[in-house]
Amino acid sequence: MAGRITALEPQVKYPNRFNVYVDNQFALGVSALVAAKLRVGQMLDEADLAALVQAEAYETAHEKALRFLEPRPRSSSEVKQHLAKKQIAAEIIEQVIARLTEAGLLDDAAFAKYWVENRETFRPRAGRALRFELKRKGLADTAITEAVGEIDESESAYRAGLARAQRWSELERREFMDKLGAFLMRRGFGYSVAKQAATRLWDETRAGS
Repeated sequence: MAGRITALEPQVKYPNRFNVYVDNQFALGVSALVAAKLRVGQMLDEADLAALVQAEAYETAHEKALRFLEPRPRSSSEVKQHLAKKQIAAEIIEQVIARLTEAGLLDDAAFAKYWVENRETFRPRAGRALRFELKRKGLADTAITEAVGEIDESESAYRAGLARAQRWSELERREFMDKLGAFLMRRGFGYSVAKQAATRLWDETRAGS
């Protein structure tokens, strides 16, 4: 639909979007960012319209990515998967990823550290469990190793078992050790680390009795 832009009108339900009319006929809807580059009276040929469609697809994908990033940081792989589920073209996804990375909104190394710190604060677990989680997030081995490398697993296991130790403080020693040890191993800790933490927690529950 080549021709002259005869109107740029904000949409009623979405005022940050505009309807573009070419020769008094609706041509397409675009975001405010795309509309800002247009003017009434401007001539558009088929190539211009195709470029507008591409630009709108890119801005839409960028907005979807920003909304996805609002609740918490994400890995690049997570953002790619999210946009792919929205049926966004692969080349546009790559452009969006590049833009977000350049803006500092996507940083896989920082995300890996954030993930480990969050786990250590709220749900401590073994390094191998964290590695598995981060691998599922699509992170590179170098980012994973850097983020997980400084964890003290003995302390992590101890903190992971604190709440359960308090809950099971009335149990006999053998049952306490078995249950807490099994719980910690489900968190990815090895047998010796789990046993050491369970023993420490048992001793602390007895000292506090």
